[in-house]
Amino acid sequence: MKYQLKAEQAVQLALSIIALYLQPYSFHWWVWLLLFLAPDVSMLGYLVGPKTGAITYNLIHHKLVAGIFIAIGFPGHMPVLLLIGLLLWAHSSFDRMMGYGLKFPDSFHNTHLGLIGGKQA
Repeated sequence: MKYQLKAEQAVQLALSIIALYLQPYSFHWWVWLLLFLAPDVSMLGYLVGPKTGAITYNLIHHKLVAGIFIAIGFPGHMPVLLLIGLLLWAHSSFDRMMGYGLKFPDSFHNTHLGLIGGKQA
């Protein structure tokens, strides 16, 4: 099952990248990389504590949030909202493909996909 979930996320990542490629933006490759990694700024919430960190991380990495941006941006012809949604979706798919899930409030290492990092059993 683990490989099926990773494959599913890989397909979602690929589709997101294709959709991003089809957008009318022309950035340098390093700008795309910065935009792709930008959602990880949400981890700064962990400086306050694990509960705040989990809230900020999960808010930005939840695919429902990405879907809302896409659902408003695409039919509303709002390319910036669509871009944000596609970037959030691609980033979240990549994280889940790598085994990083949504966080529980007790620890950064405790995710909905299981334990990550040095805390693995």
